[in-house]
Amino acid sequence: MSGAGHRGGGVTDFSTYLGPEDTLAGRPAEGGIVGRSGLASGTGKVDGPPKVTGAAVYTADLRLPRMAHAKLLRSPHAHARILAIDAAEALAMPGVLAVLTGADLPGRHGPIPVARDETALAVDKVRYRGEPVACVAAVDEATAREALARVRVDYEPLPAVFTLDEALDPGSPAIHEHLARKAARTGRSPNVLRRVHQSFGDPDAGFAEADLVMEESYFYPGSTHVPLEPHAALAAPEPGGRLRVWTSTQNPHSVHRTIAAVLGLDPAAVRLTKPEVGGGYGGKCDTFVTELCASALALRLGRPVRLALEREEVFYAHRGRHPTRMRVKMGLKADGRITALELEALANGGAYASYGVVTAYYLGVFGTLPYRLDHYRFTATRVYTNLPPCGPKRGHGAIQPRFAIELHLDRMAHALGLDPAEVRLRNAVEPNTVTVNGLRVTSVGLRECVERVVEASGYRDKRGRLGPGRGVGLAASAYMSGALHPTYANEGPHSMVQVKVDRSGRVTILSGTADIGQGSNHMLATVVAERLGIEPADCTVVEADTDLTPVDLGSYSSRVTFMAGNAALQAAERVRKRLVSAVSAELGCDPADLVLRGRRVFVRDEPDRGVDWRRAIALAEAEAGALGAMGSYRPPRIGNRFRRQSVGPSPAYSFTAQVAEVSVDLETGEVRVEHVWCAHDLGRVLHPEIAAGQIEGCVYMGVGEALLEEQAYRDGLLRAPSLLEYRVPTVHETPAIHPILVESHDPEGPFGAKEVGEGPQLGTVPAIAAAIHDATGAWLTAPPYTPDKVLAALRRRGVR
Repeated sequence: MSGAGHRGGGVTDFSTYLGPEDTLAGRPAEGGIVGRSGLASGTGKVDGPPKVTGAAVYTADLRLPRMAHAKLLRSPHAHARILAIDAAEALAMPGVLAVLTGADLPGRHGPIPVARDETALAVDKVRYRGEPVACVAAVDEATAREALARVRVDYEPLPAVFTLDEALDPGSPAIHEHLARKAARTGRSPNVLRRVHQSFGDPDAGFAEADLVMEESYFYPGSTHVPLEPHAALAAPEPGGRLRVWTSTQNPHSVHRTIAAVLGLDPAAVRLTKPEVGGGYGGKCDTFVTELCASALALRLGRPVRLALEREEVFYAHRGRHPTRMRVKMGLKADGRITALELEALANGGAYASYGVVTAYYLGVFGTLPYRLDHYRFTATRVYTNLPPCGPKRGHGAIQPRFAIELHLDRMAHALGLDPAEVRLRNAVEPNTVTVNGLRVTSVGLRECVERVVEASGYRDKRGRLGPGRGVGLAASAYMSGALHPTYANEGPHSMVQVKVDRSGRVTILSGTADIGQGSNHMLATVVAERLGIEPADCTVVEADTDLTPVDLGSYSSRVTFMAGNAALQAAERVRKRLVSAVSAELGCDPADLVLRGRRVFVRDEPDRGVDWRRAIALAEAEAGALGAMGSYRPPRIGNRFRRQSVGPSPAYSFTAQVAEVSVDLETGEVRVEHVWCAHDLGRVLHPEIAAGQIEGCVYMGVGEALLEEQAYRDGLLRAPSLLEYRVPTVHETPAIHPILVESHDPEGPFGAKEVGEGPQLGTVPAIAAAIHDATGAWLTAPPYTPDKVLAALRRRGVR
């Protein structure tokens, strides 16, 4: 199983679609346009959409493999107008089948309806270096790659915007023209996607009440997901005009809808299947050029088409962590109670929106957790720049402000001479409360998390006592268990699950969820098996096939266990009622007295009086026919107290506390994370090994962001588009990770369970930053903590 926390996993295998060779066309001949998507011929500079020139006809005896391969031509410019595209030379090559450009797929798309600003291939202009401009299909990858060099694109370079300050300048060149018109009316920058300002309580009064008010700036860099498997898609035409798509995605339902919309198809004419996926971490939530171009080419060519990104291209696809500049102002009483908090966050979102509207809210709304706050305000802004687009990376939108707030709280505790652990316990949010910004909180295990991680790590004995170059640090956090509102307006459930029971005793669970290595398939089997008294091994999970499985909105915002788990539980409960009804009639007992356990149905106080699993199924079928049921989940109607509070509310929140222990070489500045203890409140443990694996994966990715990872650019050029330059932790940099599972039994989670896939990462970087301070006395406000940064901080303190 691919480990969602460990950047591992299998690679999507499309080899079964290579098939035998077919006799198709022969050598190129002059005249006519065949097999190139019906693109208009013609040359010259144009004001409208770019034109594509060139033609090729294949006749006679060229043998082509059944599956075509596609490759992408990418822009060398960060910002430029496309004047013309000439594909004649490419199309004249033997083995080249078609060339697509933006004119073939002009439909705009995006995961959030209010910000659909992206096309499969650039239309009219490019907005970042590496943006796809054309797609070539050929008989093999080598031919397609060679043909890319023969597609001629005429560009008119435009001034580019790269930095946050440039993006905020009202005079900066507009990256998206529709925002330029709006900016002209308001006098603001044309590159602001979304600005959110919210205030709760009376922050000024809270600051006046404080014994200490501190204000500081922080910066959190961009980083990318680095899944083992790159983005890949295979599309094939089917009889009756249907389209079959296999794709490495986290959101099958969203991609299915987007393919149909962009290609102008009836959604019922598209069948999308998610095969095994080698990791996602948020980087496969969007619909990508892979799915759209492969689908369009398959329909045009009448044959399967495969489009897989190379590793460098994955860095351009990106959708990773937003580089974010933050200012935190906090007030504390002398005893450590927080009186007020103010946060400003400015995020560099790159060239397209992706989930950026959500990001702008997430940067601020989670500021009221995991601590009690009566007075809070925030301003969060997400801007466009001419860089690859950012999106949702594990802990989406919550990682950056949590880093700043936790480190700021540690600095204030140090200034007041307080124990950071005691400060967190004093401010811990309580169960069954509502935050000042209207977030409903049910179960809370934060106090236990802090207490257990402090005890396990020896934090109080070690803090300030390990000697020069060694230290410990603490951080706490909270995260959502799924978003309260769907990504697009609809009245349907967020998740649906079907359970079918066969006479053989086999149980089939059909779900639209996307297991990307996090173990959601095992979770579904565990929930159903627990309710029916059988083993998970008795269940087969069929996932993410739009012809077979009911809708689930996808693997994002740590929603699957809570939402799909509840849907599966409801379906299993309905099957259970059928079984209990039939068996109670057979045994002549009260249905309430029956127990389902150990593949049997029996009377609670008379365990020998019962039937085995297969007999129970037979009785249920005899009583009312085929045995099966549907289950669904809709979040509760909460969180509508404040205007625009559609982002942030969740049915439940998880809580985490971490302690990191580090060593710092005071001569070289090298930081080594020796241990991380992470206690996570996941409601109820459904599978200890999988839960511990998710914690380990979160901490591992946090260590990478703390010490090594940064998606950095120089004048819009990506500095490290390979795994040689973009470093992720190896076994040598990975610390000993000590997961601690804390159960708070959420009243609305399936068997009390909550999320564990993202929340454990939030506290890792600030805990490491606090540990570095304990080791060196230096506060480092911008990861990654590379040796040069550490040495510079030590010099400022006069240590070296």
